[in-house]
Amino acid sequence: MGAEEPKILIIEDELEIRRFLRVSLSAHGYRLLEVGTGRDGIRDAATHQPDLVILDLGLPDVDGMDVIREIRQWSSVPIIVLSARGDESQKVAALDAGADDYLTKPFGMSELVARLRVAVRHAAGGEAGEPVFQVGDLVVDFARRRVRVADREAHLTPTEFRLLAMLVKYAGRVVTHRQLLKDVWGPDSVHETHYLRVYMAQLRQKLEQESTRPRYLLTEPGVGYRLAAE
Repeated sequence: MGAEEPKILIIEDELEIRRFLRVSLSAHGYRLLEVGTGRDGIRDAATHQPDLVILDLGLPDVDGMDVIREIRQWSSVPIIVLSARGDESQKVAALDAGADDYLTKPFGMSELVARLRVAVRHAAGGEAGEPVFQVGDLVVDFARRRVRVADREAHLTPTEFRLLAMLVKYAGRVVTHRQLLKDVWGPDSVHETHYLRVYMAQLRQKLEQESTRPRYLLTEPGVGYRLAAE
């Protein structure tokens, strides 16, 4: 079993956090590589070809943003950022640079493991392109362009369906406002964030049992939205 488990590269200079990740993730069956600098991380990402990278932004030699950009020049390996930089602009910058997800320290191990599962599934093609997506009572049938919630059909407008389809494509991962606006409304609309507020409110009215306490369509304040995948 162990040889088949995903291999994770941890790029983190704090020994205590590395130790915590090593013990916790090993218990979940992951194989681990650890480095304490950005340059070593870039080297090991190239030589060991991990299935996923966990990256701290505050590294002693190079900024974590530069590590993301460097790896993205030649690899699509999922990158999950763990960082004490919790402000919205840093999250947006990391995601726009090519990170797949972002968790702020301190973080919960259960949430990290859930995000890892989602990222590994996406990388393996486990959800991309599937004709039917389901999470909980929400079912999206792309072949028929139909959406059902708890055996009730939800009638979406074409724009609502495109927005939902984008969130499904990246299910479990944060999608920035800019990315959603560009892909759903076009590159000339990347600053029209009110479009998202209006359409997300409409989607929640149609898909959530309680629109003010969403289960599926989650807000990442100041950054974007995420469709729950577990």
